[in-house]
Amino acid sequence: MGKLAVSALRAVLVVMLAGTVFVQAGMVWALATGSDPEDGSLPLTPLRVITILGMVSVQVAVVCVWRLVSMVRRGTVFSHAAFRYVDIVIGAIVAAALVWFAVTALNAPGQRDDPGVTLIMGGVGVAILGVALIVLVLRMLLAQAVARDVEAAQMQAELDEVI
Repeated sequence: MGKLAVSALRAVLVVMLAGTVFVQAGMVWALATGSDPEDGSLPLTPLRVITILGMVSVQVAVVCVWRLVSMVRRGTVFSHAAFRYVDIVIGAIVAAALVWFAVTALNAPGQRDDPGVTLIMGGVGVAILGVALIVLVLRMLLAQAVARDVEAAQMQAELDEVI
């Protein structure tokens, strides 16, 4: 992975982390000041709590991707230590999907006249779970690469003994 790609990815990760912290701070401020509508027409408090939790899942994934990029730069990504970060990323994506489904459930009663919105939101949640499955497949590829690396090291050791 080139220096330019690593720098660009890290810049994106920093922007994502700063953005999520900014959104979280706004949600916490709104919760602390209690600015929900008087008539209770909008369930803003649950949505704000869900937003805070969703931002936590994004932050967890960002930190793990940062660690994986660091491992790539050092050339240590094809090791068992990388699995921990990939597993956490998968968990964070699944958590984000669950948070999205919670938003969909909270939004559904207001969409009785147009249930298509709820269906689309459900489809987005399924797509988020699809991303988790893609990362799971990539984890399997990483496992194969690590196994091949271990096998190659063993064969090299045997060859060194013969020579």
